[in-house]
Amino acid sequence: MSWDPVYKLVKQIPRGRVITYGALAKALQLRGGARTAGRALAATPSGRGIPWHRVVGERGKLLIPEPYASLQRKLLESEGVKIVEFRVDFAKHGWVPTRRGKPKHRKK
Repeated sequence: MSWDPVYKLVKQIPRGRVITYGALAKALQLRGGARTAGRALAATPSGRGIPWHRVVGERGKLLIPEPYASLQRKLLESEGVKIVEFRVDFAKHGWVPTRRGKPKHRKK
């Protein structure tokens, strides 16, 4: 399986914003959900500019083990993301991809 669709969507996450593994999986309709998204990011090739650090666990929790957890924290903080007790303020920094070609419905 090619992880290119995952990497393409992760590259769209703006600086200072994060998405959860589950939301990433849902947006791409990945079989296996958040775990599959996690496997894709664990296989992220270096040198391709994929901001893997912008993907976090449910409710903004930093989930990856050391030494990558410290690196993720450092990268997110360098983008202005505040982290308290291994959690990102998802209400402030969360990002939801828009569906291309489909209009957004506004509540009246």
